[in-house]
Amino acid sequence: MRTLMITIGLIAWQIGWGQTTISGKVSDNKKHPLRGVSISIKDSYDGATTDSLGRFQFTTTEKGSQILVASNIGYKTLEQTILLGGTNSELELVMKEEVSELKAVVITAGTFEASDKKKTTVLSPLDIVTTASGNGDITGALKTLPGAQQVGETEGLFVRGGTAAETKIFIDGTLVNDFFYSSVPGIAQRGRFSPFIFKGTVFSTGGYSALYGQALSSALILESIDLPERSEANIGVSVISLNGGYQHLAKNKKSSWGINYGYTNPYLAFKLYHTVQDYTTYPIYHTGDANFRIKTSKNGIIKYYGYFSQNQLAFRTASVDTPGYKDMFQLKNFNMYHNFSYKENIGKKLKMYAGFSYTNNKDDRNGSLEDQKNEEVILPGLEFKKFGLKLKGDYLNGKLVFEQRLKGLAMLRFGGEYNYSSDRSYYTDYNSQEFDHKINEKLAAGFAESDIYITNDLAAKVGARLEHSSLIDKTNFAPRLSLAYKLGAQSQASVAYGIFYQSPEKQYLPGPVPLGFSKATHYILQYQKVSSLTTFRVEAFYKKYEELLKTVAFYGNQQMLATNNNGYGDAKGFEIFWRDKRSVKGLDYWISYSYLDTKRDYLNFPYAIQPNFAAKHTASLVIKKFVTKWKAGINASYNFATGRPYYYIGYDINSHTYKFDDMGKTPDYNNVSISFNYIPGIGKQNAKAFVVYVLAISNVFGINQIYNYQYSYNGIRKEPVIPSVKTFIYLGAFISFGVDRTQDAINNNL
Repeated sequence: MRTLMITIGLIAWQIGWGQTTISGKVSDNKKHPLRGVSISIKDSYDGATTDSLGRFQFTTTEKGSQILVASNIGYKTLEQTILLGGTNSELELVMKEEVSELKAVVITAGTFEASDKKKTTVLSPLDIVTTASGNGDITGALKTLPGAQQVGETEGLFVRGGTAAETKIFIDGTLVNDFFYSSVPGIAQRGRFSPFIFKGTVFSTGGYSALYGQALSSALILESIDLPERSEANIGVSVISLNGGYQHLAKNKKSSWGINYGYTNPYLAFKLYHTVQDYTTYPIYHTGDANFRIKTSKNGIIKYYGYFSQNQLAFRTASVDTPGYKDMFQLKNFNMYHNFSYKENIGKKLKMYAGFSYTNNKDDRNGSLEDQKNEEVILPGLEFKKFGLKLKGDYLNGKLVFEQRLKGLAMLRFGGEYNYSSDRSYYTDYNSQEFDHKINEKLAAGFAESDIYITNDLAAKVGARLEHSSLIDKTNFAPRLSLAYKLGAQSQASVAYGIFYQSPEKQYLPGPVPLGFSKATHYILQYQKVSSLTTFRVEAFYKKYEELLKTVAFYGNQQMLATNNNGYGDAKGFEIFWRDKRSVKGLDYWISYSYLDTKRDYLNFPYAIQPNFAAKHTASLVIKKFVTKWKAGINASYNFATGRPYYYIGYDINSHTYKFDDMGKTPDYNNVSISFNYIPGIGKQNAKAFVVYVLAISNVFGINQIYNYQYSYNGIRKEPVIPSVKTFIYLGAFISFGVDRTQDAINNNL
């Protein structure tokens, strides 16, 4: 027995002598201890798990050179070679965070994004149509976001001191020409496209991606929906319009097609109001669209969207040039748009996107001066009042993009783009003399951009764009850079820098001298904190303009011709945005504020002045509430902007000099709008139709709104530019067959 005990003791001593104790601490690259890290010797059962202090300890009988493995969810697996020989080891291990889509920082400087991919949704399609002051228009709703100006006398998005022409709009990656209905004097026109055809919205107020160009100030990037959830039909009836459509989804849910038609005529509504314009032909719109979508693979899809519109109007207004006379304006427009796109995976890490769009637009405009009997007259010095102008435009845009996934979330995008435009004008003066003019432009571009994720907390987007214009025979190179750093679980800071170029606007061409690109350099600093129910962001920016167009008047047809690129300017300021769906149950609201300090010397400005489309302070409050008991949604908006400057800039054809006067500022802009949505089908089981009744009232309190002032040609008289009606009431009903939208209406944004 004694011999057996001695033998067992010797064996136990040898085993203990042959064991190695491994201990240590595991932390991240910020020296924070990591809990729950699995530590083990590779290809063995020896190991342990770290405690709350990141400490671990275990013993092993393995000897020699071994590989120690440390693994933890969210961190890169660490492998470290160690030498085991009976001597205890004390280790200090540092694990690097694994870059993952759920935890990684998002580069957002200058950009408001709402899409299926991003959870930091700002405005969805339902947001757009339920924003009371937006009137169901995409850009109308976007004006409640910081950076956008409340310009009501002309269409377009005016962003951070830029003109409407400095904002470009893209659908499925390709440029859209004539996004808005054709211009009418003193009346801002709506966008042509329904918000419900889009699933994603990216509104970049500056510093946008290198994949897009030819926009000095801003880019609005819209992504159309893929396949619908199910087949459905819809009908809409209101005091000004009638529309209907059908969307069919194949049984295998791999393809769909759809068609829609709309008719708009505000005759009944305008009869109830005293409009500023005396319409001889009320605005009549015929619109239609068609689409098809085909799934080509799990991630591949072909999409087509086609659209047409035909509209006409004619009205008289009191002439500011000649008291007692009237200005007559007539417009007929036809517009056709086609968009084709194809997305497909090529292998495991390469994606391809191809897009093509075509626009054809025809305007027939006529103007004249009439007396009190509504008979046409021609007065000496005012012969330019009688004119005929036909505009024809053809626009092609093609784009090819490849996206290569690199290590982790890193991406490389590269590709090319080609734009062709043909603008033709046929001008007829009071003496029936005709002037024809045609301008063609071919613009080719190449671009590359990479998303670089250094850690989950630090990421960069680096890109560049190269463009060549055949119109001016010049090439530009535009670098872009954005950085984002994660400050906490829901907060981050971003910076962005970029150079942006734009070809001369064709309406000022041909110029008497060779011209170049206009240039803008953007600097942006942003902080944001985003959760599923709240969004807070503050952003500061500085934008420097160079080589802006300068113009001189050509009296024969009142055209402004570009004379040089000596214009310049800048814009600086800060913006605040807050959206809250959490604080008050069932209530969704957002507040935005913009401060803008901008001056520019361009076109016929005598020197650098604040442009008349830019207000120093702009703010919006939007409130949305759905009351289930009442089966109704209640929406309200308040929009504010300080007065904008207005000037008289006249041209003396005898002395060939300009007369300039700073006339002051318009009154502050105030607008309160409300809308109500009543859904009687809530709570009914197996309803065959889903009905929504809508009542919307713009400018509820009838506040006097003056957008600008129009001066007589000699500068003696002026008239305010005001809305067609002070207050407008809209009433309509919309019926969907096949799809119950109840939960969308209630829960989509709450």
